Amino acid sequence: MSEQATEEKTPSGAGDGELVLSVTGLVAGYDRIEALHGIDIEVRAGEAVTLIGANGAGKTTLLGTIAGLLKSWRGRVQFAGEDITRWSAERRTRAGLALVPEGRRVFAGLTVEENLHLGAYSRARSSTGEGLATVYELFPKLKDRRRQPAGTMSGGEQQMLAIGRALMSRPRLLLLDEPSLGLAPLAVREVADALVELAGRDTTLALVEQNAQVAFHVAQRGYLLDRGTVVTAGSVDALRDDPRVHQAYLGQPAQ
Repeated sequence: MSEQATEEKTPSGAGDGELVLSVTGLVAGYDRIEALHGIDIEVRAGEAVTLIGANGAGKTTLLGTIAGLLKSWRGRVQFAGEDITRWSAERRTRAGLALVPEGRRVFAGLTVEENLHLGAYSRARSSTGEGLATVYELFPKLKDRRRQPAGTMSGGEQQMLAIGRALMSRPRLLLLDEPSLGLAPLAVREVADALVELAGRDTTLALVEQNAQVAFHVAQRGYLLDRGTVVTAGSVDALRDDPRVHQAYLGQPAQ
């Protein structure tokens, strides 16, 4: 790799906080098909970072590998100063990594509050009440529906519940995979506003998002992925004006 290419991939606009996540040379895939080809990214405490790119760019694979749902073939994942590359997904959750998966995946037959309690399984029982208060403050609709079966709620409300369930583990890093996918415009706005509020509370976020407006509204900086590699990285303002982002992510050249 040339020095120029290396400089191009160096994150600009990164925060000065503690390095929470460092991914270096990450290679992973499915069966024998390699989907990630040496990914390097980092996330610092209090940052909201977005991972953008066209369908098939490797964004969901990257989140799944960071969360421990997929095995790393090569490379290293460090979290809060520890090498977690070989850790199980459960151990990563206990250490403070929480994933909100694509498609929400709430437990339809359980109530809202029962779903939230499941999110706190790795925490001390004494902290559950505080966690519920935080989630209900962020998502008042969930408090109103706390006795309602999750499967009877709208898609937007289920997405709020999926985020709230992840927050119950009091994560040091919250990974979100397509939180606006399939939601009505009003629900998209509500979820995006909640993520902005979380970021304003210094919650550290890594966000995969196909909706450009949501991605650039929530995050301060990001990485553009293309076919399993990081093409460029920088502040949201820089990415918004980058022709490669318009071509690969928005499907049109910059105006």
